[in-house]
Amino acid sequence: MNADSKDKILSGDGSRLATAEQRLRELGIELPAPPEPFGIYAEAVQTGSLLFLTGMLPTVGREAKFIGRLGEELDVEACHEAARLAALNGLAVARQHLGSLDKVMRIVRLGVLVATSGDVREQPRVADGASELLQDVFGKEKNPSRLVYGGSEPSARRAGRAGIDF
Repeated sequence: MNADSKDKILSGDGSRLATAEQRLRELGIELPAPPEPFGIYAEAVQTGSLLFLTGMLPTVGREAKFIGRLGEELDVEACHEAARLAALNGLAVARQHLGSLDKVMRIVRLGVLVATSGDVREQPRVADGASELLQDVFGKEKNPSRLVYGGSEPSARRAGRAGIDF
């Protein structure tokens, strides 16, 4: 979210707080179809009032959009966009499970894994791609705690993954 934006997000007419679904419309964001699992697991699990999402990948359908590592094939801007796309996929799964993002009372935690090479230290800037999207949609007052880490495992060559707990 831009630094000059208000802490609370108002509706387009400024008369009341905007809901997450209103914010998506106002921002012109159309969520993608929820991704299908790439293995045997649930994309979302709800226990009580908590909703846990699996690690979301920066995919469109089943196609990876960002392949490579930060500091090697991809730069910070590309990885920032990958984290944003992964978060969009997370929002799509949450909406599918809950019926509406307006049911989200709080985002508890955002975890972002960044595929890196060498001595890269830009993982927090990459994770901001997901954090900024969530703040734009839900407002600053629902910002989550955040865990960001980098990994250089050759099999994890997708630029960013985001796990979101509501």
